[in-house]
Order: sequence, then structure tokens, then C-alpha cells
Amino acid sequence: MGQMLKNGVHFGHQKTRKNPKMEPYIFTTKNGINIIDLEKTVRCLEEAAGFLNKIKKEGKQILFVGTKKQIKEILKSAAIRGQMPYVAERWLGGTFTNFKIIRGRTKYLIDMENGFASGEFKKYTKFERMKKMEEMKKLEKKLGGIKNMAEIPAAVFVTDTNQDNLAVKEARRMHVPLVAIVDTNSDPSVIDYPIPGNDDAISSVRLLTSYICKAIVE
Repeated sequence: MGQMLKNGVHFGHQKTRKNPKMEPYIFTTKNGINIIDLEKTVRCLEEAAGFLNKIKKEGKQILFVGTKKQIKEILKSAAIRGQMPYVAERWLGGTFTNFKIIRGRTKYLIDMENGFASGEFKKYTKFERMKKMEEMKKLEKKLGGIKNMAEIPAAVFVTDTNQDNLAVKEARRMHVPLVAIVDTNSDPSVIDYPIPGNDDAISSVRLLTSYICKAIVE
């Protein structure tokens, strides 16, 4: 809990922005700012970590989602460390609800990468190879994090449910369990394993995400 205090996990938003459903997770209000109850954060984090650890042991995948500019590199690094798929750029509508199409595109990306790596594309002209390289780079930016996701994952971890609300909606529609950091302006009722905490401060998100990552790496 000391590390959470040090990293500002307890700082929520202004009380005027509070989601009423976050009331059970708020300890007090100081200078107009909601302060999150870290005892509940610790308990929720342990429950979420236990759930994700179980999924990892079953050999299933957990999709990491975090597209906020200042957070995405933290999210991406954690996912790679845990050998999990991730979305750190814009969430593509249909990633879950139209997965067959998305999977077709990721397979195409893999085929292109293999084509360049094997030398197969040397049969094309320099101009044609350049166009293929440009196309591959665009696909890599959009889909690179999920190219090895062969099926809809067993769970999703989200660092900001307001920023990535489309991912939350698609996961719920497809009945994929959600683990997420929920700030005081978030709706915890749509998350299976909410982790009350500051989802804006880099230090806070890094700490909570590293704990989640540790749970699936061990």
C-alpha cells in the first residue's frame, strides 16, 4: 500500500466528475478531489491477479488494451513481457464482434512478414516491394499487437475504461471477462474485476499494470 500512496494510485478526479457507482471505493474527499480507498484497491487487485493467473495457467490468452498516449508504451511493454496480445493504438471496431474478418487481416500481415523474411518477395520489382512494405507497416501499426491472437481471448485487461469504452462494449457483448483499472469517473458495474485506482498518472498505471503482469508471468 505504501507503493500505491507513493505512486498516486489513490488520487481520483474532482468530486463533480464522480460516477455514483464508484462511491463504495471512495475513502474521502480532499480539496474537492475524490480519494480512493486503497485497502479496497489492494483486495480488488489481488482478486484480479488471481483470476488472470488462472487463465494463464490454463494456456489461454489475455488481451491488454490501453490506447491513451502517455500510457500505451507501459501497456505494450507489459503485454510483451507476459507474452500476451495487446492493443496500444486505436481499437478497431469489430475486433471481437467481427473477429473472423480481423483474423483474416492478421494472417495476411503474417504472410507478408514471412514473404519479406524468406526472400519470396524478391521476385517483385523494387517499386512493388516498396508498396508492399508500406502496406505491411500500416497493418503492423494497426494489428501488430494482435497478429498472434488466433481466437477471441479468455479475458481483457483495460487501463482506462472511458478511453477504451468500445473495447469494453465489445468484450461485454461477446461475454469476455473484463479486468480494468477504474478511476472515480468510471463505471465499475460493467467490469467483472474492477481495480479502483488512478488511471491517468503514469506512475499509478505502471504500478498496477506491473502487478497484473507479474501475476501472469509467474
